[in-house]
Amino acid sequence: MAEETLDVQEAFAGSGLAHERVEAILEAVETGDQERLVGLLEPLHEADIADLLEQVSRADRRALILLWGVDLDGSVLTELEEGVRDEVLEELPDEVLAAAVQDLESDDVVYLAEDLDEPQQERLLDSLEDADRIAVERSLNFGEYSAGRMMQREAVMAPEHWTVGDAIDFMRAAEDLPESFYDLNIVDAQMHPIGIVSLGRLMASARTIELRNIMSEDFRTFDVATSQEDVANAFNKYHLISAPVIDEDGRLAGVITIDDAMDVLEDEAEEDMRLLAGVGDEELSDGVAEIAKGRFIWLTVNLATAILASAVIAMFTGTIEAIVALAVLMPIVASMGGNAGTQTLTVTVRALATDNLTAANMGRIVWREGLVGGLNGIGFALLIGALTGLFYQDATLGIVIGIAMVGNMIVAALAGVLIPIALEKIGADPALASGTFVTTITDVFGFFAFLGLAGIMLL
Repeated sequence: MAEETLDVQEAFAGSGLAHERVEAILEAVETGDQERLVGLLEPLHEADIADLLEQVSRADRRALILLWGVDLDGSVLTELEEGVRDEVLEELPDEVLAAAVQDLESDDVVYLAEDLDEPQQERLLDSLEDADRIAVERSLNFGEYSAGRMMQREAVMAPEHWTVGDAIDFMRAAEDLPESFYDLNIVDAQMHPIGIVSLGRLMASARTIELRNIMSEDFRTFDVATSQEDVANAFNKYHLISAPVIDEDGRLAGVITIDDAMDVLEDEAEEDMRLLAGVGDEELSDGVAEIAKGRFIWLTVNLATAILASAVIAMFTGTIEAIVALAVLMPIVASMGGNAGTQTLTVTVRALATDNLTAANMGRIVWREGLVGGLNGIGFALLIGALTGLFYQDATLGIVIGIAMVGNMIVAALAGVLIPIALEKIGADPALASGTFVTTITDVFGFFAFLGLAGIMLL
């Protein structure tokens, strides 16, 4: 087995899995060599195994999962893209599913279950022990994107009158401690959190010291109804490692750890990027028809906005026929405006997502972006105006495109900051359709300003 198993460092070389290891794994699957397959997968991180499952064909994926059998690491399931995960869960035999999820934390099981359809979700819940099933079902009753949904219910707690020795002995004797935790939560008789003791502080203190004497009362709690985005932003802003979650009565309901918070931040950033690009929740594992359908909707919206911009151009057909150079130059004005708007839009959407753009600084940011657009507009107006005047031997044409450039750059900057703000005010995702709106405004205004000025100043 040692000869067949590649070096771990080689497996992680480059972007993840080494080609040789992938070939060896697929060969083991093809020959049905379960022992060799387990040996090849064992040293790999669950994220790399998930990458492998996402990259191979559906037939190879199914064969690998079935051959892996009860040795399947449940953590791999939490790393899979949603579409692949649903497919794998559907194909897993009941005994394999039960073995895979029995060692997962409750928040990981909730993550697996929340997006499944009802029959699959029920099958997953049936594979859990009664106590675990009750815990997961309670978490699923909270809002989909809430702290209650993302927390793990396995919270390590102790009363304040315990000594350090009592706490250490309790944790050593416990059989169901979370796999990863960072703080000991101190609670009163009503299960209200009153302090925390970091594991480092606990291990550095004498066994006879009472927990009340070393606990920190400066800690943050989150209500079960708090949005997961607010939780993740708080973790990032205040450099939290873990935080208790309380129910409506103020009692300890669970704990959120930094790995879950960072997952949310990553998901939110990825979602914003996808929405700005108009690709929704598309994944690499999606089929051709599914991808085409999702993109078709946004391309249809773009077609409508393109027709609107074309309608503006049609208003100046006579002007363009009289001065053919306008047809050559007008895409420059629209393109520069669109790019400037996208820059501002990207910064604004991320600022809104991280709560850095608020009512307190909104006016200043809008004014700043307008000035930036104006300064860049003047700079490019001088450049393109001079080049146009020299190339076409027409100073007035250079002035026209320069003025249009300044105006469109200012409009683009303002649109890039005001549109996502407006969308958030009405309760929509700031990233949703912002790019389409900004592009439409810059195209329409750019064409109208450039061709309109040309009609006034050149004819």
